Amino acid sequence: MQAYQSKFIPTPTQERKFRRTAGCCRWVYNKALELQKNRFENGEKKLSYPELCKALTGWRGTEETRFLSTAPTHPLQQSLKDLERAHTNFFEKRASLPKFKKRGDKSSFRYPDPKQVKLDEQNERIYLPKIGWVRYHKSRDVIGTIKQVTVSERADEWYLSVQTEKEVETPVHPSTSMVGIDLGIVNFAVLSDGTKYQPVNSYRKSMKSLAHAQRDLSRKEKGSTNRRKAKLKVQRKHKKVADSRNDFLHKTSTEISKTHAIIVIEDLQVRNMSRSAAGTITQPGKNVKAKSGLNRSILDQGWGEFRRQLEYKQKWRGGLVIAVPPHHTSQRCAACGCVNPENRISQSQFQCIECKHTANADLNAARNILAAGRAVSACGEIAIGQLDEARTHRVSSFTAA
Repeated sequence: MQAYQSKFIPTPTQERKFRRTAGCCRWVYNKALELQKNRFENGEKKLSYPELCKALTGWRGTEETRFLSTAPTHPLQQSLKDLERAHTNFFEKRASLPKFKKRGDKSSFRYPDPKQVKLDEQNERIYLPKIGWVRYHKSRDVIGTIKQVTVSERADEWYLSVQTEKEVETPVHPSTSMVGIDLGIVNFAVLSDGTKYQPVNSYRKSMKSLAHAQRDLSRKEKGSTNRRKAKLKVQRKHKKVADSRNDFLHKTSTEISKTHAIIVIEDLQVRNMSRSAAGTITQPGKNVKAKSGLNRSILDQGWGEFRRQLEYKQKWRGGLVIAVPPHHTSQRCAACGCVNPENRISQSQFQCIECKHTANADLNAARNILAAGRAVSACGEIAIGQLDEARTHRVSSFTAA
């Protein structure tokens, strides 16, 4: 499965149709969510997806909601599927309770039936039901059988995402090397072979301009045209930050994935690491401002997205990702195995109190991570049943020899 994203070149009429279809999908999602909440409060059983589809048919035939007939049926049904999936994730404790969608917040709709769309790559256009032929910027050829098409908006710009499916032979990674990666803030990534990647810090570089734009937005009257323009400026700045970070992560993960067959990383719990230290009114936290700045720097790196990209790129190339516990990797000596907090004499320097081994602290941690991965491989603990869909092997505990 692979998705190809391109930027649309819609006419004003087509852009209005995009917004109208996205608005109808949002209305259906919110209406179904309201219906499910009312049934829950009344002690009634939650409606299934087929039952919601029947309700959708009734909404489309009602005079008050006749506007739903202007939108294609499949994207509206897909909104009901998204709500069903959101409820499933909530009941299985993978996500929070579904919330109502706001206008202008992540507007999108999806065509799940590939028979309804027609992709004309030669002329760089695509046919969408009830919208017509829409031009787009073609950056690369779409390979594989089209499974679904998604139209989404980001900062007043519309994007096309074509998901495809194709059969490939079981890949064999061209390299045989194994490397450990230590992720940080001062150095985004330090490899056990000594390679360093400096962070891009896209959000930190834009903090001043973002703060200025957000202050300007707060002064505008709600519902006014000037507020809409000011909001668009803020959205475009955030989009630039996200695109810069994503570009850096893709280039870095691709370079590492091409070079090494087995990559060992720390199984970092970023959500716990970036949790607020504010506390409560009765028990306020300590060093809240410093922790807030640290949380901002952690989230600015995009460690979770970097790991996700490494996992699927290694899967494509026939490689492997091993996730080991992060405990004591920065305090353990890579030479003798001594674990002591005093070994870390500064942020960048490591000196073992037992064997007097000195090294860069991040490089020493990366070598410890590599040693943990080698121990797992040597013990034969990696089995097919222990690999998840991303070919990632997670180790619950590790003890240095």
